[in-house]
Amino acid sequence: MSSHQAETAVKSGGVLERQTSSSSTVVIHNGEPSPLRKIISVSSIAAGVQFGWALQLSLLTPYVQLLGIPHKWSSLIWLCGPISGMLVQPTVGYYSDRCTSRFGRRRPFIASGAVLVAVAGLLIGYAADLGMLAGDKLDQTVKVRAIWIFALGFWILDVANNTLQGPCRAFLADLAAGDARKTRTANAFFSFFMAVGNILGYAAGSYTNLHKIFPFTMTKACDVYCANLKSCFFLSIILLLLLTVVSLYYVKDKQYTPEKEDSDVKTPCFGEIFGAFKVMERPMWMLIIVTALNWIAWFPFLLFDTDWMGREVYGGDSGGNDISKKLYNQGVHVGALGLMLNAIVLGFMSLGVEWISRKMGGAKRLWGVVNFILAVCLGMTVLVTKLADAHRKTAGESAGPTDGIRAGALTLFAILGIPLAVTFSIPFALASIISSSSGAGQGLSLGVLNLAIVIPQMVVSLGAGSFDAYFGGGNIPGFVVGAVAAALSGVVALILLP
Repeated sequence: MSSHQAETAVKSGGVLERQTSSSSTVVIHNGEPSPLRKIISVSSIAAGVQFGWALQLSLLTPYVQLLGIPHKWSSLIWLCGPISGMLVQPTVGYYSDRCTSRFGRRRPFIASGAVLVAVAGLLIGYAADLGMLAGDKLDQTVKVRAIWIFALGFWILDVANNTLQGPCRAFLADLAAGDARKTRTANAFFSFFMAVGNILGYAAGSYTNLHKIFPFTMTKACDVYCANLKSCFFLSIILLLLLTVVSLYYVKDKQYTPEKEDSDVKTPCFGEIFGAFKVMERPMWMLIIVTALNWIAWFPFLLFDTDWMGREVYGGDSGGNDISKKLYNQGVHVGALGLMLNAIVLGFMSLGVEWISRKMGGAKRLWGVVNFILAVCLGMTVLVTKLADAHRKTAGESAGPTDGIRAGALTLFAILGIPLAVTFSIPFALASIISSSSGAGQGLSLGVLNLAIVIPQMVVSLGAGSFDAYFGGGNIPGFVVGAVAAALSGVVALILLP
């Protein structure tokens, strides 16, 4: 099936969403597309979700090292996200397609996810305090109990985020009712609000005096950096709960009533997922391949971007002396500023994705081109690192980068907002369009696409630390692999995507 055929098949608003496996069929009448204001309201939940993700990406890798986990092992903490994404999002997608709650199919899962995010944020923020209460000593380098509490909160946070994001995107597809243009517009707004959440999260992460708003966050076990992290999560929880309550109150979700033949035959969740792979057509397979390569490229940078700023650009060390720690923290905060610039570009680009893709002759061409931009930017991190290293050899190890080197690094962060906007919107829009025309349920299809994201993340999380250590430590080897994967993703998108 070509992309034109897929789009034509779903132009009208009254199509049926049909999910078929060897043993069960679910038919859902979508009706007419919902007004844009309702789509925007549901999309706004992404701002609250992404606020928390921004804090994870900018602050938590340095935080786990401050708790005593070595750099080469810190990537293993990030296995939480891929594993929970691999198990939770397809499962939640499957059951949200079939949920018969009087509150609707998607809303119960979105509400549950928001509550879990609040619980997780409190566990992460108070990990050091709870660890000390459980027996950690303040002078311990490795705070074992705090690490376990942090890991528990981190797992819950990733489960909660996956519980939220899948049903949110599926809810948007429901509201678009199969209309291809509204589907792309809905995903573009979702990407835009992700950018808004990123801006808020990275701005909070780069502000070093946020703990003064919540003075109770500083304790014996929680220093200034920890108190700022705790304060950031408080703001994240408040924003997410507010947006979720308003959106779910304003936008009603139709109750799903299964057909009689559906209630007579039960198919296990993972049987349905494996069945989806068996009947998947070529367009979806190509989409999965491009997405997997794309995320092999993205994840090393998203995982270690602020660590790269603190370690390679500023020459600091989270486990070194006071001067090294100060340089490292300065780099992390400047990295958070870079991520905020990235989010601003991401927001503007998200609003223009639909228009630019039409001007360029299709979504696949736009996706292919921006993947080459991603490859070039990841390659340029090598140049910035070499320039920063050369400067330290002449100016001294504690000199920090020049204004030009710092500006170059921040420019890379900003430019990367262009391919990130496409990554956050086009794959999900294409999956929704393909699923509407090929007969797959929205929740399950988006869950299957998520596997193409989380499996590469698992590979990177397992291999990044040892791979970087093999090449002398640092983050550059992973970034180089990412650049190669991005270039391959661009080639495959241009040649093989329909």
